[in-house]
Amino acid sequence: MRKYDAAVIGGGLSGLTSSIYLAKAGLSVVLLEKANQLGGRSVTVKKNGAMLNLGLHALYKGGAAEEVLNELGIPVKGGIVPAKGGMVWNNKLYRLPGNPFAILTSKLLSASAKLEIVQFVARLAKIDPKALPPISFREWAEKEINDPMIRHLIYAVCRTNTFVPYPELLLAAPGVRRLQLVFKGNQVIYVDRGWGQMVESLRQEAIRAGVAILCGKHVAEIEHDGRVRQIRFHDGETLEIPYVVVTAGPGETCKLVKNAEHTSLREWRDRAKPIYAACLDVALRKLPYPDDPKRHFTFFLDQPIFVSTPSAISDASEDGSAIIHVCKDIGFGSDHPKNDESHLERALDFIQPRWQKELVARQFLPKITVAHDFDSIDRFGKRYGPSVPEVRGLYVSGDWTGQSEVLVDAVFASAKRASEEILREYNNAEGRANGGSGRAV
Repeated sequence: MRKYDAAVIGGGLSGLTSSIYLAKAGLSVVLLEKANQLGGRSVTVKKNGAMLNLGLHALYKGGAAEEVLNELGIPVKGGIVPAKGGMVWNNKLYRLPGNPFAILTSKLLSASAKLEIVQFVARLAKIDPKALPPISFREWAEKEINDPMIRHLIYAVCRTNTFVPYPELLLAAPGVRRLQLVFKGNQVIYVDRGWGQMVESLRQEAIRAGVAILCGKHVAEIEHDGRVRQIRFHDGETLEIPYVVVTAGPGETCKLVKNAEHTSLREWRDRAKPIYAACLDVALRKLPYPDDPKRHFTFFLDQPIFVSTPSAISDASEDGSAIIHVCKDIGFGSDHPKNDESHLERALDFIQPRWQKELVARQFLPKITVAHDFDSIDRFGKRYGPSVPEVRGLYVSGDWTGQSEVLVDAVFASAKRASEEILREYNNAEGRANGGSGRAV
C-alpha cells in the first residue's frame, strides 16, 4: 500500500467530511471503510423500488451540518417542513399549534394555555442557550412553563429533535437550541431521495479532492508508542501513517487503539451514554389520508413516538411511493423488540388507517444507534476529542464528540475540528512551520 499523510477510519458522513477537508488542504488521504459501501447509518436502501433511510433523518438549517455542507460545496435538495402537523393526546388527534391561527383554534389548549404558549415562544427566541446554567431540560421547562399541556408538547418536541427521552438527564442548553430552531419555522429539511444522495455527493467530492477510498478494508489495530506509527489490517497488511482520524463510536475506537485502556479513550467510553430508537419505515402506493397535514408530521404527547411522512414534503422516493417513518425513542435500549414493533404498528394504524393494504415495502429496525452519547447533565464542561492527549497524531470525530452540537450537526462539526487540528500539527511540523493557518478550507 502506498504511503499517505493521513488515514480516516470510517466511511460515514464524518469520515467523508474529514477526508475532504484534509485532501483539499493538500494532504494525501486514504479513507478506510470496513463495509462494502459508504454511508454507515446514513445509507438509503432500495426495497421493491422504494427508497428508505435507516429511520428518521432531518437536517436543520442554520446548524453546523448546513454550514459545513455549504463550505464544501455539497448541494442539499429537499423540502422544508411546514409549521403544520398534529399531536396525539389520549387517542385523539389535534392540530399542532404551529401558527397563531392554530393556537387560537386549538381544541386541546385552554384559553390560559393559548396565551402562555404565545408568550413562551416570544421569550424562547431571546434566550442565549450558551448562557444557561448547567441544569436539566426538565428543570428549565418546569421553571419556564406553567401549563401541564404545554409542558407535554415541549417535552415531545424536544424528545423528537434530540431522540433523548430523558428530560431529567438532557442538558437544558442543547434542548433549548433545538426548540428555537423548531419554533423559528422553516428550519427543518427532509432531503430528496434519502440521505444516500448526500453520501454520494460527499463521495464524489472526496474523489475530486484526491481521497483514496478503500471499502472492505477492516482495521485490526492502530499501533503507537505515544505517537501513531501504523495501522494493521485484519488481512495482515500494514500502513505506516502519522495521522489517523477514527469516526467510530467510543467503544469501537477503544478496541482499535493499542493500549487504549491507558488513554483518555477509556474514560470517554465509560462515560458515554448511547441512545437508541426503534423504527418502522414503510413505503405505500398511496396514503390513506393524503390531504390531512396533521397526519404528515405527528407528535404523540403521551408516548415516545413520532410519525413523519417525508414524501408529503420532499421528493422522497424515485418511484413516487409514499414514505412514512415511525420512530419510538427507546433511550438506553429495550428488551422487547416485538412489543416495540407492535407499538409502532398501532401508532401507524392510528395515523394512517388501512396502510397495510397499500404496502410496497417495510423495514423494522429494533435498535438503531441514534447517537453514541448526548449532552447529559453529568457531562457539562467535559469535551471528547478531537485529539487523544496521550497519542499524538490520533483524533476522533462523530456524534459523541460534539461541543454543544446535536446529532448530525455534531457529526459534521467534529469532522471539521479534527481536520483543523491535524492541519495545525502538520503545518507546525519541522520544515512546514509556514505551511498554512491550520484552517480546513
